[in-house]
Amino acid sequence: MIATVFGLCLVGLTKAGLPEQIDNIISRPLQQKVRFSIHIVKADSAATIYAHNEKEPMIPASNMKIVVTAAALKYLGPDFIYKTKVGLCDNTLVIIGSGDPLLGDRVTDARYNRDPNWIFKDIAESLKRNRVKTINNVIVDTTIFDDQRVHSNWPKEELNRWYACEVSGLNFNCNCIEIGVKNSGGKINAFLQPQTNFVKIINEVVPITQGDTAIGAYRNRQPNGITLRGKCKDQVEPFPVAIERPAVFFAFILTEHLLKEGIKIKGNIIEKPLPDPANFKLLTEFFTPITDCLARCNKDSLGLAAEALLKTIAAHRNPNKKNGSWTRGQDLIHEFLLQLGISENQFYIDDGSGLSRQNELSASAIINILLSIYNSDNWNLYKNSFAVGGIDGTIAKFFTEDKYKGKILGKTGYIQSVKAFSGVCTTADGDYIFSILSNNANGQTRDAINDIAKLIYDSFEPQTPKANTEPNEPSEPND
Repeated sequence: MIATVFGLCLVGLTKAGLPEQIDNIISRPLQQKVRFSIHIVKADSAATIYAHNEKEPMIPASNMKIVVTAAALKYLGPDFIYKTKVGLCDNTLVIIGSGDPLLGDRVTDARYNRDPNWIFKDIAESLKRNRVKTINNVIVDTTIFDDQRVHSNWPKEELNRWYACEVSGLNFNCNCIEIGVKNSGGKINAFLQPQTNFVKIINEVVPITQGDTAIGAYRNRQPNGITLRGKCKDQVEPFPVAIERPAVFFAFILTEHLLKEGIKIKGNIIEKPLPDPANFKLLTEFFTPITDCLARCNKDSLGLAAEALLKTIAAHRNPNKKNGSWTRGQDLIHEFLLQLGISENQFYIDDGSGLSRQNELSASAIINILLSIYNSDNWNLYKNSFAVGGIDGTIAKFFTEDKYKGKILGKTGYIQSVKAFSGVCTTADGDYIFSILSNNANGQTRDAINDIAKLIYDSFEPQTPKANTEPNEPSEPND
C-alpha cells in the first residue's frame, strides 16, 4: 500500500500480507524440514493475527522459563523476597539457605555495586561486633529444598556446564567456579575465581607457541576435582565450571575468609537441618527480591534461577515451607496451566530451565500465559524481565537497527536442534504478543525466527517517510 502526503511517500507492509510473508519465511529451502509452532495475537484484544500449528506441543528449550516465572508470580507474588539467614547456636555458626539462586551472583552484585566478597565481609563484621573470636562447627541448613540437586533428565555429559549446575537450598556464585589459564614462558598456570582450596585442579594443559588455544574442564573421581586438558598459546579468560555440593562450597570459602579475619574455626562444615531453632541467634540476613530473579531468568536465561523458583514454589506450598522438589513443583505448575484453560495435550512440565528434552509446550500455551500476565497488574514488572532487542540479555546482538532497538522484547530458547523466541513487539498500533517454537532446527532457523519478529513490528509500525520523486503530485487519501 502506497500513499503520498505533502510530497512524501509512505511505504509499508499491510496487515493482510503478514500471514503470507510468515509462510514464506518458514517455507525457505533450509527451513522446510523444521517443525514450527507459531502464534501471534494483538495483546489488548487477544485477537489472533497469525497461527501455524499453534497447539502442537514442542520441545521449548529455555522458553520453559516463561512458564516458571509466570507461575512464580502466581504462587509467590511480586513482593516475594529470598532471605538467607546467618546466626549462632551457642558457638556454632549456622547458615540457613532460602533457595536464593542469586546469592553471590556476580552479575547481580555488579548491578548493585557490591564488592565481590561483600557477603563474607558482612558475616565477619557481624561476628566481630558480637565479640566472637572462635567458632566450633559451621552448619549449613539447605532443607528449604530436597536433596536432589541434579535433575534426572539433564544430559550427564553436560553437568559440569554452568547451565546444568546443581540446585541447592543454599546456592553461591551460580554454583560455579571460574577457571582461567595462562601460558607464562612455556609454563601453564591455572587460576580460580573465587580463589579457594575447595576445588582441586589437575592441570594437563600443554603449552604451544603456534596454533589455536583450546581448553576443556572435566570432572574426575575426586570430589570437586577438575582436570584441565587442551593446549594454550597465550591465555584463556576465566570460564565457569559447575561444582558439586554448593552449600559446602559456600561454607568452605566463608571459613577461608573468617580465618583471614582472625576468627578461628575449631570444628567441621556440616550440611544438616538447624538443630535447635529456639537457640538460633540471628546475626545478619541477605535479601534478593523476586524481580531480580525474574530478570536473570528471562533476560539472561540463568537456568539456576528457573530451577530455584520452581523448587521455591513447591517449598512454600508445603505445610512446613520446606523440602521443595521438582516433582511437587511440576504438579503445581501443571495446576497453574490448567487454571489458565490450557489443555493438557499442549504441555508437559519436566524441569524449570528447559534443559530437559522431556518438556513440551505449544505456542498457544505460551500465548495464554503471556496474555494472563498482560491482563494483570504485573505486566510492566514481567515485561521488564525480558531481554531487550539491541540493548541487553540474550538478544542484545539482535534487532540492533534503530527502528527495532528496544521495541522487540522476549525470551529466547536454545538446545540442540531446538530454537525458540517468545515475547512482545511494542508498536504504534499497540502491543503484539508472539511465540515462535521450532524443533529440528538448524543454523539458519534463528535468522528465520528473528525475521518473523521484525515482520510483526514492520507490519504494525508506520514506516519512515521517504522523499517522493514527483514532489508536485497531489496527495490522496490512503485506502
